[in-house]
Amino acid sequence: MPRVLAQATVHLDGNPAPEPARRGTKAGSLTAEALPPGTQYLPSTRSALGWSATGRPATSCNPCQEPPSEGEGQVGWRCLNQMTGSNEFKLNQPPEDGISSVKFSPNTSQFLLVSSWDTSVRLYDVPANSMRLKYQHTGAVLDCAFYDPTHAWSGGLDHQLKMHDLNTDQENLVGTHDAPIRCVEYCPEVNVMVTGSWDQTVKLWDPRTPCNAGTFSQPEKVYTLSVSGDRLIVGTAGRRVLVWDLRNMGYVQQRRESSLKYQTRCIRAFPNKQGYVLSSIEGRVAVEYLDPSPEVQKKKYAFKCHRLKENNIEQIYPVNAISFHNIHNTFATGGSDGFVNIWDPFNKKRLCQFHRYPTSIASLAFSNDGTTLAIASSYMYEMDDTEHPEDGIFIRQVTDAETKPKSPCT
Repeated sequence: MPRVLAQATVHLDGNPAPEPARRGTKAGSLTAEALPPGTQYLPSTRSALGWSATGRPATSCNPCQEPPSEGEGQVGWRCLNQMTGSNEFKLNQPPEDGISSVKFSPNTSQFLLVSSWDTSVRLYDVPANSMRLKYQHTGAVLDCAFYDPTHAWSGGLDHQLKMHDLNTDQENLVGTHDAPIRCVEYCPEVNVMVTGSWDQTVKLWDPRTPCNAGTFSQPEKVYTLSVSGDRLIVGTAGRRVLVWDLRNMGYVQQRRESSLKYQTRCIRAFPNKQGYVLSSIEGRVAVEYLDPSPEVQKKKYAFKCHRLKENNIEQIYPVNAISFHNIHNTFATGGSDGFVNIWDPFNKKRLCQFHRYPTSIASLAFSNDGTTLAIASSYMYEMDDTEHPEDGIFIRQVTDAETKPKSPCT
């Protein structure tokens, strides 16, 4: 069957576009990576900072996923009914440009933090479906995170890391990177904020002062990172993965190469701290384990997902977002096909697929108690600056039937 890999790799120059920076702004040249045999390359003119172009979603999908190719993890698959219903609503007052990140408060599903290419960070009261406050950067905001229920941190194209008091609506410029800040995370075990940048560094920040607590060089631009207990997992350009110990950043604990052949899009750590899930721009996800022993490494596997068939042609989409259910250790993925899937990594099953959202899934976040999933449906300029559905944030109440691992099939 013919396959269409509708993507291109963005070669970043590390410099933001002239303000106002919008996602359609040209910032680098597009070239095709080496493509799988039998795959047709569809060029795109999209070259927004930090993301790769993808294919336009097809008009229909087959809910039966294709099994992995030979040599990859043999994931069990089954037909699904696409799940939809009245347990979902759309937030009012969404950002005016693309949504880069959604994060729930650490102790409640009431509050949701949202960063955007419109240069804003917004705090929503989810049950009331209202925006509580908004603060600004001078450029697009690429990530945000809660330090505690009353303090938000954020960074983006203006190179600035800000801390905002959500009670007093006062902000503090904590520090800067030499290039755009792509990732912002909090590690409660070590009580440190972590930022990753296109300046090829990770910085640690003491949130109590607040001040810089160390700068650590990475081999390439940082695309994604995730905290796993006191470990930090960093995904960079060049498909590199580095595992650091946040208690001792004097050396890299592990240096790895992604088991996926194409550019890394997202990394998220298992809540049980045993491993991480990595996604790529070529419709694949890898389940990896941190223990380097050969016995444990035998458990790792990869599988295809977020691929649609239309007229006997397979459209392949990036997997942009991953979020773990903190209780069940299952995880959700969101792709540029507009679908959200929930996976059981232990039994290698897809538990469910939600209805198709209006456009690409840019970010996902489970609430800490696992009862709510925030879904950012946001056009990522896959087909350049063309007419597209409006960006939106959907709030979905999820159940154990959708998120709890099932018994292995016999």
